[in-house]
Parts: sequence; C-alpha cells; structure tokens
Amino acid sequence: MTAKRNLKRFFAPRNVAVVGASATKGRPGRVVIENMRANGYAGNIYPVNPRGGRLLGMKVYKTIEDLPSGIDLAIVILAAQATPQAVRDCAARKIGSIVLVAGGFAEVDHAGEDLQEELARAAHETGVRVLGPNTAGHISTPADFTSSFFPLGKIPKGGISYVAQTGNFTGAMMKHIMSAENYGVARCIGLGNTVDIDETDVFEFLATDKHTDAIFFYLESLRRPRDFIEIARKVTPKKPVIMLKGGATPDGAAAALSHTASLGSDDRILDGALRQAGVVRIDEFSHLFLAAKAAAPMPVPAGNRVGFVSPSGAFIVHISDLCRQRLNLTFPNLTKKTMDRLKEISPPFIRLSNPVDIFPSATVHGMEYAYREAMEAVFKDPNVDAVVSIMILTKELGMPSLDFIPELAAKYPKKPLYISFSGDHACNEEAKAFLEPRGVPTFPLIEDAFKALDILVRAGQALKS
Repeated sequence: MTAKRNLKRFFAPRNVAVVGASATKGRPGRVVIENMRANGYAGNIYPVNPRGGRLLGMKVYKTIEDLPSGIDLAIVILAAQATPQAVRDCAARKIGSIVLVAGGFAEVDHAGEDLQEELARAAHETGVRVLGPNTAGHISTPADFTSSFFPLGKIPKGGISYVAQTGNFTGAMMKHIMSAENYGVARCIGLGNTVDIDETDVFEFLATDKHTDAIFFYLESLRRPRDFIEIARKVTPKKPVIMLKGGATPDGAAAALSHTASLGSDDRILDGALRQAGVVRIDEFSHLFLAAKAAAPMPVPAGNRVGFVSPSGAFIVHISDLCRQRLNLTFPNLTKKTMDRLKEISPPFIRLSNPVDIFPSATVHGMEYAYREAMEAVFKDPNVDAVVSIMILTKELGMPSLDFIPELAAKYPKKPLYISFSGDHACNEEAKAFLEPRGVPTFPLIEDAFKALDILVRAGQALKS
C-alpha cells in the first residue's frame, strides 16, 4: 500500500478519538476538540479519559478498549512514557492512524532515545501509521479538520500546503498566517520526530493532492533523500516546491539535534540534488510566508522579465541593484507601442524607460489615472512576465480609488501583479485590507515583492521542464 493511501485517514478522517481529552479549559486535550468544532468537523469525536463522564456534550470513554469500532484516527495527548502502550492499544482496537503529541523523546536525552525506539517498535510491530511524536498536530481544511492543540479557531482554506519539522507550524505560525495574511491553507503537517511518517511520505501524498497548488517545506533533515528527490522530479513540473532547510551549518545541525533529534545530510550535495530536481531553496524563514502570499492568488510568472512602476528614482536605483546583484530578475526594454503610451501620459521633459518613474505623470494627471494607465501599458507589453508597482499613499495626497488594481489583475490573469507601498502606514494598511481579499498580494517592504517574485520565477523554471 502506498504512503498516499496510508495517509488518507489523517487528512479525511470519518471519526476521531482524542486520547487524553480534558475538561479543563486551555488544556491541549480540550483545545484540540474545540479546534475541530470551530472548523466545522462533521465526524464523530470520541474523548478518552479515565474519569469518564461527559465533555462538551459528548460521552467520555474511560479506556481505548472501550471505544466503538471503526475509528479512523486517534489523537494521543499523553505523557511520553504512556505513548508506546497507547499505540499498541489503538492497534488492538483497529485504529490504524495515530497522531502523537507528547515530547520527551530522542530530542531530550538518552532515556528519551530509548523510549523513542520502543515507540518505533510499537508502530512497526502493529503496522499502524504514526505522525510525531513531539508535534502540535496537523491541519486538513478540505476535511474541516485539525489535530492541532494550539488555540486556532476557524482556519482559512486555500491551496498552500506546509510540511514542517516543527509542531509550531500548526500553532503559532499558523496563527500568524491567520492574523497577518490573507491566504489560506490546504494541508499543514508538523512532522515532529518522524518515528514513522516522514517528509517523503507526506510529499508523496501532496504530489497528487488536488487541493494542494504549492508545497512549502521547513526541514532539518531528509530521512530518505533519494526517495524525496525522485518524488520532487515528478512534482516540480506540476506544482511549485519551495524549501527552507535548517541544520546547514554545524551550529544549526547541533540545534536541530536538540529540536527534533534530526541528523542533517551533507548540505552541499543535497543542495545540488534539490536544484536539479526543481526544488527552490530559500534562506529566510519569513520567505515561507512571503512566497506563499504571492503564490496563493497569482499565477507563477512565465519568466523573469519585470515591468516595474515606481514613484521614486531612488527605489528604481536600489531595486535595479538588488535584482542585478542578488536576484534572477531583469527589467526588459519595452516595445515602441508601450513607450509611446507612457509618453502620452507623462510630461514631455521626462526620460522614460523600464523601470517606469510614474511620479511626474501622477503630478499632472493624478495618482489613480497615472498608475492605472502606466500599469496597463506595462501589462500589455509582450516583453513583460510580471508587474510590480510601488504606490505612494498618504491622507494629505488623498487616497485614490484602488478598484482598478484588482480589475487589472483580472484582465491580465496570466501575469502576476504585486503591490508595495511608501507613505502613511495607516493608508498602507487600508490598501492591504482592500487589495489582498480581492486577490492582489501586497508587500510593505519594497524589496519583499521582488524577493517573492524571484522565488516563484525559479519555481516557474521547473514548471517548464
């Protein structure tokens, strides 16, 4: 049986047992149930606690043995020492998929290593599939489901999937996405110590997952690098695959060992293999969100040729240096037809090129007209693969109507559009709140739009192969 089929019940469980359920507010054994309910999970939930009774209107079972038959998934929230037996008890009850939350295994000390080996034996001997231990759980929005015990509430749905060797991605980092960004997720998996299910198993599942449009990894090691690379070769021509790998330096590898007991591979060899397989490596944690917010609503660019509309010559100089020295982006010459149109909307004394300095036109025609006409002219140009525009927004200048921006994005759906800002912070936040729910990503730091574009350009090169 393939990993894809084995993992189906993790991502679409018909019913769930919560072993270690709690009546105490704020405890993981209660929060996980509240999260499922907040997301509209339609399956039955079976709490397990030795005290029995009722919890949130549901019957509480005193032992795993007491549970009814036919349960797809168990979320085990017990102390580390109790988890190997819990795995065996679940297997005896024919529960074949288990999420193990507890920490205190090989990431801690030698005693934890022994306990983790015992846990691995329990999984191997019984044939169950285990996610974790030392994880905050996982998320599957197509099934309205999560096993995360971090207070989340309703999780927004979308086409981005994350696989992370940290439980925190289904906790605090997901909360960041929900509160600071305007894109949703399909699947999010905290691998933890990978006693059984590893990054390659999940990669195989996501490879053909119709709900996943782009895959983002944070890993500290690859347990089966050859298998991972083989899957990547098949996936990257169809979906962007972007990875941040920790443990690339001796200090990072030592930290990874104490985090999830991970032993890193030779990073130089791995880097070359990933590049050949079309996986885009990034080197900043924030880019896991930066590139996702760009990829979620917009197409992957067909190439690296950027049409840049800027209100400042200083921005033009700085971004030109950035793209030439550090990024794989170019500013192509525009066609005569495009240049003629830009000249029509600009004062006669202005020298025009790409990047386009829009400020003189805005002083003559007003901001909305100047930006709209310049951006559309650049969009139409066959030499341009993507458009980035920086806008000056202040109360004193008057906030222009921004309706034309999502209208342009819809009119030219094959080319991504990214917007950045300079000016009043409150105006920038107002523009973000307007544009992002309408499918146009915004970037408060002007460099970030180009960094995100560069990542997706590299992903697009694999899509062409």
